[in-house]
Amino acid sequence: MNLFLQGGEVATENEAPQRADVWIVDGVIKAVGVIAVPEGARVISCAGQIVMPGMFDAHVHFREPGQEKKETILDGTEAAINGGITGVVMMPNTSPTIDSPTVVKRVLDLGKQCRIPVLTSACITVDRAGVEMAPIAGLKDAGILMLTDDGDAVPNAALLKRAMEYGTEFGLFFASHCEDTQLCGPRALNEGPVSYRLGIQGTPALAEEICMDRDIRLAHATGATLHIQHVSSEIGMETIRWWRDERGAKVSGEVSPHHLMFADEDIGDYDTHYKMNPPLRTRKDNAALLQGLKEGVFRIIATDHAPHTEFEKSQAFVDAPNGITGLDTALVSLHDRFIVNGDFGWDLMVKRYSAEPRRMMQLEVAEVAEGKPADLIVFDPKKETTFTKEFMKSKSSNTPFLNKTLKGSVEMVVLGNEILLER
Repeated sequence: MNLFLQGGEVATENEAPQRADVWIVDGVIKAVGVIAVPEGARVISCAGQIVMPGMFDAHVHFREPGQEKKETILDGTEAAINGGITGVVMMPNTSPTIDSPTVVKRVLDLGKQCRIPVLTSACITVDRAGVEMAPIAGLKDAGILMLTDDGDAVPNAALLKRAMEYGTEFGLFFASHCEDTQLCGPRALNEGPVSYRLGIQGTPALAEEICMDRDIRLAHATGATLHIQHVSSEIGMETIRWWRDERGAKVSGEVSPHHLMFADEDIGDYDTHYKMNPPLRTRKDNAALLQGLKEGVFRIIATDHAPHTEFEKSQAFVDAPNGITGLDTALVSLHDRFIVNGDFGWDLMVKRYSAEPRRMMQLEVAEVAEGKPADLIVFDPKKETTFTKEFMKSKSSNTPFLNKTLKGSVEMVVLGNEILLER
């Protein structure tokens, strides 16, 4: 490869985009700056476009093994590439669950067949049943860094405490899907005026917040490092802030694009594309979560990419599964909703959706800088993207953005010595 990206705006996590050329030779960035066109290079004009590191999504649900009709690991990674994402971390609620070194090896071997790196988390408890601790030492040896029963909370606080004590000895960290099962009800939508209008028992934010406080307390008592997944409420966010800033707890949090953008009122008349867990809350929560992202309460943005078949999502609202896809749509939708409006800039996007997720997983941070391996994307803010089933690479299309046109387009993805995507 001898590739010359000319005249783009290079984005970093520390400053607004700056005009610069980028020269890539044999998978390594040879130079960044105002450069004369190198002899023999393929020149691509990037005027008016953003050149930035590839995004990294630390919370995705690929359905392999067990539910390949929804998504395979290969399909999921192609959706990631389509959305400008060059690395992912799988959640363990597959079938069988990722709760043993054998399944970890199987998943990682499948990931090696993909065009981007695939990491995986593993279960805290066997089969995510909350009864018996998973073989943590063996999971660590198999290459695991994150332990989570994502999809459910660990109901037994004593078991979670022991797991945190043990796992911390191996240098592992924990991620919590927080909900009190006695409070959450059918897990269909937020408790409030919309649930009352639709005649469905709602899930109060309190169900998430109580469990969050419990898990952070356990982590703080044991010295464990804890990451709170897909925070949906203002009080939940403030709980993380208080424990981190006032008590020194080693806790971080993530926010998903859908919890920033959508509220329970968007459900309309039982639109299951807006059904997820934790459920969409209120416009007030949207605004608070956005402010928390800007203030650094949330360490990362993560999609919680959760594919389901069209048949499953066409069921009655209470019966339809929770979750939406996000890998194809996240970057463009975040640009459309927030960068276009000036709510935040490309520096925050790079920091929270590229750099910090990689740091959390103890990976080298991708940078558009001299001497760094090529791991970058070119994004055109002037173009538009229409998210048809044909455009999206995910095997499932359960997204509120289906057939919607948004501002922005991922034009190119480069990883190492390969152009993974070129529109």
